[in-house]
Amino acid sequence: MSTTAEESEQPEIEVSGTASDRALAPLEKENLDTETAGLGLFVQQGGCAGLSYGMRFDTSPDKDDIVYEHHGPRVFVDPASIQYISGSVVEYETGRQGAGFDVENPNVVSECGCGESFRT
Repeated sequence: MSTTAEESEQPEIEVSGTASDRALAPLEKENLDTETAGLGLFVQQGGCAGLSYGMRFDTSPDKDDIVYEHHGPRVFVDPASIQYISGSVVEYETGRQGAGFDVENPNVVSECGCGESFRT
């Protein structure tokens, strides 16, 4: 069974207002129940700095996921990833290379030149 952030005593994963709006739109477009569906946020091996973020829309959390709920979409984080992203804020940014979700992670000590991977 998934765990809520309050039960796990893990620092909050926050979603900015703009990122929240951008994440809710595809869930609603696909007629997914926003009470159970959400944004899966995870860390995987890869990139020149060693780790990279992954995100996906999920219809429900996996049984071991920690679930963060606040003003926007639910955020699902697997137990292996939480150590790398505790206290992070998910933002939605636009720039020269396009627009997309970005993770502002206080645990990062270095990033690769292109910003696609990181090290904690």
